[in-house]
Amino acid sequence: MKFQIVNCVELGFGKSQKRREEKERVKMSRVRPILSKGLKAVEDLNLLKILHSEINHELSSNRFQGNQGGPLEGFEVEYDAPQSQDVVLRKKCESGEEVAVSALLGPETYAREGVYPRGVLMKVCVRKPGLSSILQFDCAVTEEQSSSEFYIQNAYYLQSSSCPRPSAYRGPIFCTLDPQLQDSLNEYLLARGIGEKLTNFLLLHLHKKELDQYVNWLRTLVSLVEKDS
Repeated sequence: MKFQIVNCVELGFGKSQKRREEKERVKMSRVRPILSKGLKAVEDLNLLKILHSEINHELSSNRFQGNQGGPLEGFEVEYDAPQSQDVVLRKKCESGEEVAVSALLGPETYAREGVYPRGVLMKVCVRKPGLSSILQFDCAVTEEQSSSEFYIQNAYYLQSSSCPRPSAYRGPIFCTLDPQLQDSLNEYLLARGIGEKLTNFLLLHLHKKELDQYVNWLRTLVSLVEKDS
C-alpha cells in the first residue's frame, strides 16, 4: 500500500510538472510574437530616425546650389525624365546644322572641398543639313577650379544615325591624332556652342538631378517603413 501511495504521489507530481511546462510553453508562444513585434518596432523607429536625418542633411547642405538659368548657347532640353540619369539637349544652327548633346554623370572621382564629386560623360552629335551621316564626339567634362572644361576622348564618323556594326571602323584613337588636328576638332565644337556655359550647366544640373533622385528614394523608403509599421 505504501508503494502504491508513493507511486500515486510521484505520478501526480509528474502531471503537475507537465501542466506547468505546458502553460509556460503556451505563455512563451504568446509572448514571442509580442517581443518580436516590439523589437521590429524599435528597429523600424531607429531606421526612420536615420532616414529622416539623412534627408534633412541633404536638404540643408545646400550642395549643388547655383543659378542654372537654363541651358545656353541656343540649346533646348529635349529629354530630361525625372527617373532617368541622363539629359538630352538639341539645337539647330543658322547654317542648318543640327547639334545634339546627351550627358550623364561619370564615375565618382576624388572629391575635394567645393568640387563636384563626379565628372560628366558627354556625347555630341553633329549632322549637316541634307545628310544622314553624323560626326560623333565622346567627351569628358570636368571641373577646373571655378570653371569647367571638356576634353574630346573619341571622334567618330557614322554613315547614319543607326548603330554601326561592332566591326565597323569609326576612326583612330583620338589621342594619337596630330595635336593640331585635336585642337581644330576642339575648336569645331566650341564654334557650335559646346563651351563653358553649357558644361557648367551640365555639371550643376546633373548633380542636382541625382541629389533630387536620392532624396526621393529616401522618402520612398520612409513611406514603406512607416506603412509596414
